[in-house]
Amino acid sequence: MINEIKKDAQERMDKSVEALKANLTKVRTGRAHPSLLSGISVDYYGAPTPLNQVANVVAEDARTLAITVFDRDLTQKVEKAIMMSDLGLNPMSAGTVIRVPLPPLTEERRRDLVKIVRGEAEGGRVAVRNIRRDANSDLKNALKDKEISEDEDRKAQEDIQKLTDAAIKRIDDILAAKEKELMDV
Repeated sequence: MINEIKKDAQERMDKSVEALKANLTKVRTGRAHPSLLSGISVDYYGAPTPLNQVANVVAEDARTLAITVFDRDLTQKVEKAIMMSDLGLNPMSAGTVIRVPLPPLTEERRRDLVKIVRGEAEGGRVAVRNIRRDANSDLKNALKDKEISEDEDRKAQEDIQKLTDAAIKRIDDILAAKEKELMDV
């Protein structure tokens, strides 16, 4: 019973940390990376379709993304979708290839991105704390139903707190690395 609660909490905390990592890859640093455009959808015959399903996105060099659209008719729609996104990018079309130059980050924009990253990290911490609360609640219910003793409950809560501390430390490490990456570029 206790091991199941701990295992569930550990798995959910790991998923929260992974979700934070995935969200932070979308935050733009100075380098071109295909995942920058992963959140963009294109209207493909009436259905919103992720960009990576209608085009091939590669980093041409450190400051340029090259997008090769599979269907020529979609080139204009892909360009428009990139312009309409909140990434502040200006695509340039050259036949079937769309090039997206990434402007250098200004100091002010870097600070804004750091604020966004810190907000994402705080969301991750809150998710981990909510998982801890759920696990502790499950333990309290087990104690109330006399499935576990008070000593087992106390020990299990300490273990869950250790899991929580470890997950929050990983989140803080990820945040520090991303902040450094943003400010060093």
